[in-house]
Amino acid sequence: QVQLVESGGGLVQAGGSLRLSCAASGRTFSSYAMGWFRQAPGKEREFVAAVSWNSWSAYNRYYADSVKGRFTISRDNAKNTVYLQMNNLKPEDTAVYYCAADKTYAAGRDFGSWGQGTQVTVSS
Repeated sequence: QVQLVESGGGLVQAGGSLRLSCAASGRTFSSYAMGWFRQAPGKEREFVAAVSWNSWSAYNRYYADSVKGRFTISRDNAKNTVYLQMNNLKPEDTAVYYCAADKTYAAGRDFGSWGQGTQVTVSS
């Protein structure tokens, strides 16, 4: 399994920005699908974004409708790190954000490795 450590959460006002980072262990990081999920109090965990390697030697990016146009997932394979840039944050983005990794990505399928989570709080 891949070990994941998130950072970058915090308190921000509505309309502000945060960038989450997720540092991963492992020598095959570049081929792993990486994802971000979030869980708000009293709600189920939900998908936010993912990035995966495709057969044309490029990365595909996927986003939940609720964050399209505001969040951007990216990765730096040299640093074994995946990022989530979050702009124009809204109070409803408040949640614990989790980084996840797996060998492949499939919509709706759970990831095999998870980080401990980082809290994001957006004040109105």
